[in-house]
Amino acid sequence: MAQPGPEPIFPPPFFDALINYCVVSGFTVRGPSAPLSAPLGSSVVLPCYVDEALPVEDLEVEWRRADSETLVHLYQDGESQAEVQQQDYHDRAHFFTEEIQHGNFSLRLDNLTAQDEGEYRCTVHSQQDSGEAVAQIKVSNERLLVSGSNHPASAYVGEDVTLNCSVDSHITPKHIIEASWRKTDKDVNILVLLYQNNKTLPESSNEQFRGRVEFFTAEISKGNFSLRLKSVRTEDKGVYMCQVFAGDLSANATVELERLGKEQKQ
Repeated sequence: MAQPGPEPIFPPPFFDALINYCVVSGFTVRGPSAPLSAPLGSSVVLPCYVDEALPVEDLEVEWRRADSETLVHLYQDGESQAEVQQQDYHDRAHFFTEEIQHGNFSLRLDNLTAQDEGEYRCTVHSQQDSGEAVAQIKVSNERLLVSGSNHPASAYVGEDVTLNCSVDSHITPKHIIEASWRKTDKDVNILVLLYQNNKTLPESSNEQFRGRVEFFTAEISKGNFSLRLKSVRTEDKGVYMCQVFAGDLSANATVELERLGKEQKQ
């Protein structure tokens, strides 16, 4: 079954143009430059990051609803404090814990409801410094459907494997702003491969995958964004998310790569 999960190696390529930020006492907190639109029931990542990593000692990060000051999620004393979340966000709002040490304080919000629409404020406190950024969610009744696979993918070490991802047939390639694959398991969010502005950007790949991943280029015009992963390694095992942005809509599907074993003997 698909498992929710976005989001980003920081700063990822498609965040390069983000300009919503506030500078206070020495560091810059950045967020999205435009509202984030997503359909009901989907997941969305609210970007919040700094240009340079901050010491985790005395670091505190909180996400709140800007309209009501409702606490969405808190990072304090070196860990997420899920027990202090407002009840509506239990098991739905998550940090990318392993990325916090790199200055990434983005929040993933799962299973969007109509009540989630509104502004969210990310506030970062580090010793004597602080800063904040604001992200806005727009929940859409329109749906962009992205399909993966109903079954986990498997391969032997050294083999190639295909991770399936396809987009609704009524969404034409010219409307697809971006498609990306990310490895998203165990609090990790690694960019595997990015398609943006009608081009595949292999240089965007995390070094673990660079030179080993590709789209089926001839199939993109048919809405097929499946990923070929070459020469599978043991560390490739995990959950992968295919996320697609088309106009104001975004959607994702996940595929698990499991049962990795030693290369078969002939």
